[in-house]
Amino acid sequence: MLNLIGVIIAFIVIIILIRKKVNFGFSLILGSIIVGIFSLEVLNIIELRDAFIEATIYSFKNNQIETETIELALLMTLIFALAKCMQETGAIKKLIEGLKTIVKKNGILGVIPAIYGLMPVPGGALFSAPMIDEEGNKYNLNKNQKNFLNIWFRHIWFPIYPISFAMILICSAEFSNIEILNIIIANFPAFFAFIIIGYIFIRKFTKNNLVQIENKNNNYSGLIFLIPPILPIIIYAILWFFDFPKVRSFLIGIILSIILLFFILKDNKNFPNIFKKSLTYKLALAIFGIMIFREIIEVSGASDAIANIIKSTPFPAISMVVILPFILGILTGYNVAGVALSYPIVSPFFPEPINFISLVGLTSLIFISSLVGYLISPIHLCNVLSSDYLKTDTTRMYKMFIPAAISLLGIQIIIISIVIYLSGL
Repeated sequence: MLNLIGVIIAFIVIIILIRKKVNFGFSLILGSIIVGIFSLEVLNIIELRDAFIEATIYSFKNNQIETETIELALLMTLIFALAKCMQETGAIKKLIEGLKTIVKKNGILGVIPAIYGLMPVPGGALFSAPMIDEEGNKYNLNKNQKNFLNIWFRHIWFPIYPISFAMILICSAEFSNIEILNIIIANFPAFFAFIIIGYIFIRKFTKNNLVQIENKNNNYSGLIFLIPPILPIIIYAILWFFDFPKVRSFLIGIILSIILLFFILKDNKNFPNIFKKSLTYKLALAIFGIMIFREIIEVSGASDAIANIIKSTPFPAISMVVILPFILGILTGYNVAGVALSYPIVSPFFPEPINFISLVGLTSLIFISSLVGYLISPIHLCNVLSSDYLKTDTTRMYKMFIPAAISLLGIQIIIISIVIYLSGL
């Protein structure tokens, strides 16, 4: 029972620290220590020490060094560095200018934030906000409409983007251990819903101001900057046929993307300095914190205790697969946090035995539920920064935002439920 109390206290501490902008990795490590202390009635100090080591570098089960956590930490760090380099060197702006030669009329209102969405940088909606502000004025959009489109299309790739932090994490060996391609296929309903819902709102916002925006400067050269964010996906797809480890595949792809970006930039003299400044320990620490927290939750028996309590309630246990990630996504304002905190707790609710389709489907629901909670969270950094730039606040677009987000989640739940039901017949 004490281990359960420890988990509750740890969650409260973690959420408070995240809201106070304390590093996510540090918050999780502190939460892990709290759970460990309250679990001393079932674990001894040596077992707790071994759990920390097991989560990071060495497997006592296999009696060998395990490098996946280190590789995952390095991968997240380099993804962030690539994103920052593309922003700081102006590669993203050049890419958007190239796309303007292809995309006509009001479609550019979705394309601009979507292109920035290819770069999974916290608070990235701030970079597209000035351009949405300018383009939105051409259609007489108000600031809340601009804000909604900026946030919505900024996150449109999340359900299917294989180098997003949350996607890589939930598919890793320490979590669902399924191929990224499978979760992408399962998430396609949400992706299509993202596009359709966004398109409906663009048509609604611009129906009385539908004008032709011509780009007189037809310069396609910027389209070459689409290659760096796409290259890791291509490398992963190639190496997948050779059963190459997925994290290592993406690592190779990201390294090649950074090298390629250096060579395709006309002015790359400052690139080494920009790359150096883009490196940060925060994402690496977050990965270590996630893995340690997951391991401590498991060895302490807390996840089983929580599962038993929820199963005794009148609510279907499987509903927690949607509800808990959604709530944690809102409370933390961080998609990775929603996935990392909820998966160890809700996975015991998966039916036993579970077939492959059900495993992928339920994992997809955890991912999308967390994503939707994170999307509408008032402390989501993109919401905060975009709203600040456009001189409004997140709550003022909730009349559009919440129905759109809940519709997206509802579509995903219905389709995944039908597929899971049919797989069990």
